[in-house]
Amino acid sequence: MLREITLGQYYPADSVLHRLDPRVKLVATILFLVSLFVVQGWGYLICTGFLISVILLSKVPFRYMVRGLRAIFIVILITVVLNLFLTNGTVLWSFGILKITQEGVYNAVFMALRLIYLILGASVMTLTTTPNKLTDAIESLLSPLNAIKVPVHEMAMMMSIALRFIPILIEEADKIMKAQMARGADFESGNVLRRIRAMVPILVPLFVSAFRRANDLALAMEARCYHGGSGRTHMKPLKYDSRDVKAYIIVFAYFGVIIAVRAALGW
Repeated sequence: MLREITLGQYYPADSVLHRLDPRVKLVATILFLVSLFVVQGWGYLICTGFLISVILLSKVPFRYMVRGLRAIFIVILITVVLNLFLTNGTVLWSFGILKITQEGVYNAVFMALRLIYLILGASVMTLTTTPNKLTDAIESLLSPLNAIKVPVHEMAMMMSIALRFIPILIEEADKIMKAQMARGADFESGNVLRRIRAMVPILVPLFVSAFRRANDLALAMEARCYHGGSGRTHMKPLKYDSRDVKAYIIVFAYFGVIIAVRAALGW
């Protein structure tokens, strides 16, 4: 299950999305995530068409991208159940204190879609952008905040390290779990409380490993005389190309259509 998490991992491929400026992909991801909270009802068809087009352009196997949803299946299931049974409205079915309403079905379906699209949209960006480029993009977009003494470079570096540690910690947890299973540990049987208790032998060495890696990283950065973003330069400075301008036009046109549809339908 741990290896199914694709968020934070990079998938190398030769696609248009991989060659785009990381700032374009970061802005596009933010606008897409915002659009998911703007649309309602049939407006999700526009989001679906845009997301499918982007996934096809990325040349990342659809099966590889979708398997990351298995890790949040429980979250999606809980969200659906809560919206299905706890939303007031026109009753479609009832049994004792349980009832399913028309509004509950509507909310359950679109909340599940919203969660799925959130994960897929964020995964497209991380799968097509290396952590170093993502750091440079965040730092570049937030650079105006340097004028008010905001440590933009340090913030971008922390976010990049956090993203990079996701696949590393997942792999480490998988190794620990397999080692515990080889020693007779059982993580599948029993009730919820027993399964939670069974995770303790995994979490303790995982935290120890994470702190050790963080300490090694800090020592490596100190040995290389890293002292923050002041006076630092980039080996490969970010530079917009014609395809980046076209991508910006497409993204803002998509967001403009979402806003126009919202205003026309009075959502």
